[in-house]
Amino acid sequence: MKTNLSLLIVCLFLILQSGFSQQKVWLDSDTGNEMDDLYAIAYLVKVPGIDLIGLSSAHFNNADLNVFEKWNAYETATLKPVEESQRLNEEILAAMGRMDIPHPLGADRQIGRAWGQQDPRDSPAAQAIIAEARKMKGEEKLHVLTLGAMTNVATALILAPDIKDKIRLFSLGSWYTPESRAWNKSEFNIRCDLNAFDYLLNLEGLDFTIMTTTTSFALKFDRDETYARLDENVAIEKILADRWRVHNPQDKTRVMWDLALVMAYIHPEWATVSPVMTPPENTPRVVQVYTEIDADKMREEFWRLLKTP
Repeated sequence: MKTNLSLLIVCLFLILQSGFSQQKVWLDSDTGNEMDDLYAIAYLVKVPGIDLIGLSSAHFNNADLNVFEKWNAYETATLKPVEESQRLNEEILAAMGRMDIPHPLGADRQIGRAWGQQDPRDSPAAQAIIAEARKMKGEEKLHVLTLGAMTNVATALILAPDIKDKIRLFSLGSWYTPESRAWNKSEFNIRCDLNAFDYLLNLEGLDFTIMTTTTSFALKFDRDETYARLDENVAIEKILADRWRVHNPQDKTRVMWDLALVMAYIHPEWATVSPVMTPPENTPRVVQVYTEIDADKMREEFWRLLKTP
Protein backbone atom coordinates (compact mmCIF):
# COMPACT_ATOMS: atom_id res chain seq x y z
CA MET A 1 0.00 0.00 0.00
CA LYS A 2 2.89 2.32 0.84
CA THR A 3 4.47 1.61 -2.57
CA ASN A 4 1.22 2.38 -4.37
CA LEU A 5 0.83 5.65 -2.43
CA SER A 6 4.39 6.68 -3.29
CA LEU A 7 3.79 5.89 -6.96
CA LEU A 8 0.59 7.97 -6.89
CA ILE A 9 2.44 10.93 -5.38
CA VAL A 10 5.15 10.70 -8.05
CA CYS A 11 2.53 10.55 -10.83
CA LEU A 12 0.68 13.56 -9.44
CA PHE A 13 3.94 15.49 -9.21
CA LEU A 14 4.80 14.71 -12.82
CA ILE A 15 1.33 15.74 -14.00
CA LEU A 16 1.53 19.03 -12.11
CA GLN A 17 5.07 19.63 -13.29
CA SER A 18 4.12 19.08 -16.94
CA GLY A 19 1.19 21.44 -16.54
CA PHE A 20 3.41 24.20 -15.20
CA SER A 21 6.04 23.70 -17.92
CA GLN A 22 3.81 24.31 -20.92
CA GLN A 23 5.45 26.57 -23.46
CA LYS A 24 4.28 30.16 -23.12
CA VAL A 25 3.25 31.64 -26.46
CA TRP A 26 2.30 35.18 -27.49
CA LEU A 27 0.47 35.76 -30.79
CA ASP A 28 0.51 39.15 -32.53
CA SER A 29 -1.92 39.44 -35.44
CA ASP A 30 -3.07 41.97 -38.03
CA THR A 31 -6.43 40.21 -37.88
CA GLY A 32 -8.37 42.95 -39.66
CA ASN A 33 -6.29 42.74 -42.81
CA GLU A 34 -7.24 39.47 -44.50
CA MET A 35 -9.03 36.25 -43.62
CA ASP A 36 -6.22 33.79 -42.90
CA ASP A 37 -5.36 35.45 -39.58
CA LEU A 38 -8.73 34.37 -38.19
CA TYR A 39 -8.11 30.75 -39.14
CA ALA A 40 -4.65 30.87 -37.57
CA ILE A 41 -5.98 32.31 -34.31
CA ALA A 42 -8.86 29.82 -34.12
CA TYR A 43 -6.39 26.97 -34.58
CA LEU A 44 -3.83 28.19 -32.05
CA VAL A 45 -6.44 28.85 -29.37
CA LYS A 46 -7.49 25.18 -29.60
CA VAL A 47 -4.00 23.67 -29.57
CA PRO A 48 -3.45 21.61 -26.41
CA GLY A 49 -0.11 21.59 -24.65
CA ILE A 50 0.78 25.27 -24.99
CA ASP A 51 0.01 28.24 -22.80
CA LEU A 52 -1.31 31.02 -25.03
CA ILE A 53 -0.73 33.96 -22.71
CA GLY A 54 -1.56 36.81 -25.09
CA LEU A 55 -3.16 37.84 -28.37
CA SER A 56 -2.25 41.37 -29.45
CA SER A 57 -3.52 43.40 -32.38
CA ALA A 58 -1.24 44.64 -35.16
CA HIS A 59 -1.84 47.42 -37.66
CA PHE A 60 -1.86 46.97 -41.43
CA ASN A 61 -1.21 50.53 -42.52
CA ASN A 62 -0.25 50.72 -46.18
CA ALA A 63 -0.18 53.26 -48.99
CA ASP A 64 -3.35 51.93 -50.64
CA LEU A 65 -5.42 53.16 -47.71
CA ASN A 66 -4.60 56.73 -48.77
CA VAL A 67 -5.58 56.47 -52.43
CA PHE A 68 -8.32 53.84 -52.77
CA GLU A 69 -11.88 53.97 -51.47
CA LYS A 70 -11.92 50.26 -50.53
CA TRP A 71 -9.54 47.89 -48.81
CA ASN A 72 -11.00 44.39 -49.08
CA ALA A 73 -14.57 45.03 -47.87
CA TYR A 74 -13.66 48.10 -45.80
CA GLU A 75 -14.32 51.75 -46.56
CA THR A 76 -10.84 53.24 -46.25
CA ALA A 77 -12.17 56.65 -45.20
CA THR A 78 -13.30 55.25 -41.84
CA LEU A 79 -10.94 52.30 -41.42
CA LYS A 80 -8.64 52.27 -38.39
CA PRO A 81 -6.46 49.19 -38.98
CA VAL A 82 -5.25 48.31 -35.50
CA GLU A 83 -8.67 48.95 -34.00
CA GLU A 84 -10.24 46.59 -36.54
CA SER A 85 -7.67 43.93 -35.64
CA GLN A 86 -8.48 44.48 -31.98
CA ARG A 87 -12.23 44.20 -32.58
CA LEU A 88 -11.83 40.89 -34.40
CA ASN A 89 -9.44 39.49 -31.78
CA GLU A 90 -12.04 40.14 -29.11
CA GLU A 91 -14.82 38.69 -31.27
CA ILE A 92 -12.86 35.49 -31.84
CA LEU A 93 -11.93 35.05 -28.18
CA ALA A 94 -15.52 35.67 -27.10
CA ALA A 95 -16.84 33.13 -29.60
CA MET A 96 -14.37 30.54 -28.31
CA GLY A 97 -15.04 31.29 -24.64
CA ARG A 98 -11.45 32.48 -24.11
CA MET A 99 -11.73 36.11 -23.12
CA ASP A 100 -9.42 35.13 -20.25
CA ILE A 101 -6.52 35.36 -22.70
CA PRO A 102 -5.05 38.89 -22.43
CA HIS A 103 -5.62 40.82 -25.67
CA PRO A 104 -3.95 44.26 -25.55
CA LEU A 105 -4.11 46.86 -28.29
CA GLY A 106 -1.04 47.26 -30.49
CA ALA A 107 0.60 50.24 -32.19
CA ASP A 108 -1.29 52.13 -34.87
CA ARG A 109 1.71 52.70 -37.18
CA GLN A 110 5.28 51.62 -37.97
CA ILE A 111 8.33 52.35 -35.88
CA GLY A 112 10.48 55.24 -37.05
CA ARG A 113 9.42 57.24 -40.08
CA ALA A 114 8.86 56.68 -43.80
CA TRP A 115 12.57 57.25 -44.49
CA GLY A 116 13.75 54.88 -41.76
CA GLN A 117 14.86 55.32 -38.12
CA GLN A 118 14.01 53.14 -35.15
CA ASP A 119 11.88 55.29 -32.87
CA PRO A 120 9.69 52.83 -30.91
CA ARG A 121 5.90 52.92 -31.20
CA ASP A 122 4.79 52.19 -27.67
CA SER A 123 1.45 50.47 -26.96
CA PRO A 124 -0.26 48.24 -24.39
CA ALA A 125 0.80 45.27 -26.55
CA ALA A 126 4.50 46.18 -26.46
CA GLN A 127 4.36 46.73 -22.70
CA ALA A 128 2.61 43.38 -22.19
CA ILE A 129 5.26 41.55 -24.24
CA ILE A 130 7.98 43.19 -22.14
CA ALA A 131 6.24 42.22 -18.90
CA GLU A 132 5.75 38.60 -19.93
CA ALA A 133 9.30 38.22 -21.25
CA ARG A 134 10.69 39.48 -17.97
CA LYS A 135 8.80 36.74 -16.14
CA MET A 136 10.82 34.04 -17.91
CA LYS A 137 13.24 32.26 -15.60
CA GLY A 138 16.51 30.51 -16.29
CA GLU A 139 16.64 29.15 -19.83
CA GLU A 140 12.92 29.67 -20.35
CA LYS A 141 11.89 31.82 -23.34
CA LEU A 142 8.67 33.47 -24.41
CA HIS A 143 7.76 32.38 -27.93
CA VAL A 144 6.34 35.30 -29.90
CA LEU A 145 4.56 34.66 -33.20
CA THR A 146 3.83 37.64 -35.47
CA LEU A 147 1.41 37.38 -38.38
CA GLY A 148 1.64 40.95 -39.66
CA ALA A 149 3.81 44.04 -39.27
CA MET A 150 6.43 43.37 -36.60
CA THR A 151 5.95 46.76 -34.92
CA ASN A 152 4.86 45.54 -31.48
CA VAL A 153 7.67 43.06 -30.88
CA ALA A 154 10.32 45.39 -32.35
CA THR A 155 9.10 48.19 -30.07
CA ALA A 156 9.26 45.87 -27.07
CA LEU A 157 12.87 45.01 -27.85
CA ILE A 158 13.83 48.65 -28.46
CA LEU A 159 12.27 49.77 -25.18
CA ALA A 160 13.59 46.82 -23.18
CA PRO A 161 16.86 45.45 -24.63
CA ASP A 162 17.17 43.17 -21.61
CA ILE A 163 14.39 40.87 -22.93
CA LYS A 164 16.27 39.88 -26.10
CA ASP A 165 17.57 36.65 -24.57
CA LYS A 166 14.13 35.85 -23.18
CA ILE A 167 12.33 35.85 -26.54
CA ARG A 168 12.23 33.38 -29.40
CA LEU A 169 10.61 35.10 -32.37
CA PHE A 170 8.67 33.48 -35.22
CA SER A 171 7.43 35.84 -37.94
CA LEU A 172 5.66 35.74 -41.28
CA GLY A 173 7.12 38.00 -43.94
CA SER A 174 9.33 38.54 -46.99
CA TRP A 175 10.15 36.32 -49.96
CA TYR A 176 13.18 34.05 -50.03
CA THR A 177 14.47 31.79 -52.82
CA PRO A 178 16.63 28.98 -51.38
CA GLU A 179 18.21 28.08 -54.73
CA SER A 180 19.66 31.54 -55.29
CA ARG A 181 19.68 32.52 -51.60
CA ALA A 182 17.99 35.74 -52.60
CA TRP A 183 15.80 37.80 -50.26
CA ASN A 184 13.00 40.11 -51.41
CA LYS A 185 11.46 42.50 -48.87
CA SER A 186 8.77 43.70 -51.27
CA GLU A 187 6.05 41.84 -49.38
CA PHE A 188 2.95 43.16 -47.59
CA ASN A 189 3.90 42.52 -43.96
CA ILE A 190 7.37 43.93 -44.49
CA ARG A 191 6.08 46.96 -46.39
CA CYS A 192 3.80 47.75 -43.44
CA ASP A 193 6.90 48.15 -41.25
CA LEU A 194 10.20 47.70 -43.06
CA ASN A 195 11.92 49.54 -40.21
CA ALA A 196 10.84 46.88 -37.72
CA PHE A 197 11.95 43.99 -39.92
CA ASP A 198 15.36 45.57 -40.51
CA TYR A 199 15.74 46.24 -36.79
CA LEU A 200 15.02 42.59 -35.96
CA LEU A 201 17.33 41.28 -38.69
CA ASN A 202 20.09 43.53 -37.38
CA LEU A 203 19.60 42.55 -33.74
CA GLU A 204 22.53 40.24 -33.06
CA GLY A 205 21.71 37.43 -30.66
CA LEU A 206 17.95 37.51 -31.29
CA ASP A 207 16.60 33.99 -31.90
CA PHE A 208 14.63 34.71 -35.10
CA THR A 209 12.76 32.22 -37.33
CA ILE A 210 11.01 33.44 -40.46
CA MET A 211 8.15 31.88 -42.41
CA THR A 212 8.49 33.43 -45.84
CA THR A 213 5.55 33.97 -48.15
CA THR A 214 7.50 31.91 -50.67
CA THR A 215 7.10 28.87 -48.44
CA SER A 216 3.65 29.53 -46.99
CA PHE A 217 2.25 29.91 -50.52
CA ALA A 218 1.91 26.11 -50.57
CA LEU A 219 -0.92 26.10 -48.02
CA LYS A 220 -4.17 26.82 -49.85
CA PHE A 221 -7.82 26.27 -48.91
CA ASP A 222 -10.64 25.70 -51.38
CA ARG A 223 -13.60 28.06 -50.94
CA ASP A 224 -16.42 25.60 -51.60
CA GLU A 225 -14.85 22.85 -49.50
CA THR A 226 -14.31 25.33 -46.68
CA TYR A 227 -17.92 26.50 -46.78
CA ALA A 228 -19.11 22.87 -46.77
CA ARG A 229 -16.97 21.90 -43.78
CA LEU A 230 -17.75 24.87 -41.56
CA ASP A 231 -20.74 24.45 -39.26
CA GLU A 232 -22.35 27.87 -38.96
CA ASN A 233 -24.21 26.77 -35.82
CA VAL A 234 -20.83 26.92 -34.07
CA ALA A 235 -19.90 30.53 -33.29
CA ILE A 236 -16.24 30.44 -34.31
CA GLU A 237 -16.96 28.47 -37.48
CA LYS A 238 -19.61 31.01 -38.52
CA ILE A 239 -17.05 33.79 -38.02
CA LEU A 240 -14.60 31.95 -40.28
CA ALA A 241 -17.23 31.36 -42.97
CA ASP A 242 -18.47 34.94 -42.86
CA ARG A 243 -14.95 36.31 -43.14
CA TRP A 244 -14.40 34.55 -46.49
CA ARG A 245 -17.93 35.28 -47.66
CA VAL A 246 -17.75 39.01 -46.94
CA HIS A 247 -14.11 39.86 -47.72
CA ASN A 248 -13.04 37.45 -50.44
CA PRO A 249 -16.16 35.87 -52.02
CA GLN A 250 -14.66 35.98 -55.50
CA ASP A 251 -11.65 33.85 -54.55
CA LYS A 252 -12.10 30.14 -55.25
CA THR A 253 -8.91 29.43 -53.30
CA ARG A 254 -7.00 31.38 -50.69
CA VAL A 255 -3.42 31.07 -49.50
CA MET A 256 -3.42 30.61 -45.74
CA TRP A 257 -0.17 32.46 -45.12
CA ASP A 258 -0.64 32.98 -41.38
CA LEU A 259 -1.95 29.51 -40.70
CA ALA A 260 1.19 28.08 -42.33
CA LEU A 261 3.40 29.81 -39.75
CA VAL A 262 1.28 28.76 -36.79
CA MET A 263 1.07 25.14 -37.94
CA ALA A 264 4.77 24.92 -38.77
CA TYR A 265 5.48 26.21 -35.27
CA ILE A 266 3.14 23.69 -33.62
CA HIS A 267 4.19 20.81 -35.90
CA PRO A 268 7.91 21.26 -36.71
CA GLU A 269 7.91 17.73 -38.11
CA TRP A 270 5.93 19.07 -41.10
CA ALA A 271 8.39 21.84 -41.90
CA THR A 272 11.99 22.22 -42.98
CA VAL A 273 14.00 24.97 -41.29
CA SER A 274 17.30 26.11 -42.75
CA PRO A 275 19.99 28.46 -41.44
CA VAL A 276 20.20 31.46 -43.77
CA MET A 277 22.38 34.56 -43.87
CA THR A 278 20.54 37.84 -43.50
CA PRO A 279 20.18 40.07 -46.59
CA PRO A 280 23.41 41.85 -47.60
CA GLU A 281 22.13 45.26 -46.45
CA ASN A 282 21.60 43.95 -42.92
CA THR A 283 23.96 42.93 -40.14
CA PRO A 284 25.59 39.68 -41.32
CA ARG A 285 24.25 36.94 -39.10
CA VAL A 286 22.34 33.67 -39.40
CA VAL A 287 18.57 33.47 -38.98
CA GLN A 288 16.32 30.45 -39.37
CA VAL A 289 14.01 30.25 -42.38
CA TYR A 290 11.20 27.81 -43.14
CA THR A 291 11.98 26.55 -46.64
CA GLU A 292 9.40 23.76 -47.03
CA ILE A 293 6.09 22.66 -45.46
CA ASP A 294 3.77 19.67 -45.76
CA ALA A 295 0.61 21.53 -46.75
CA ASP A 296 -1.54 18.39 -47.03
CA LYS A 297 -0.90 17.36 -43.43
CA MET A 298 -1.49 20.92 -42.26
CA ARG A 299 -4.89 21.11 -43.95
CA GLU A 300 -5.93 17.77 -42.50
CA GLU A 301 -4.81 18.72 -38.99
CA PHE A 302 -6.53 22.12 -39.12
CA TRP A 303 -9.92 20.53 -39.75
CA ARG A 304 -9.34 17.76 -37.22
CA LEU A 305 -8.56 20.17 -34.40
CA LEU A 306 -11.22 22.72 -35.34
CA LYS A 307 -13.85 20.01 -35.10
CA THR A 308 -12.54 18.67 -31.79
CA PRO A 309 -14.87 19.71 -28.94
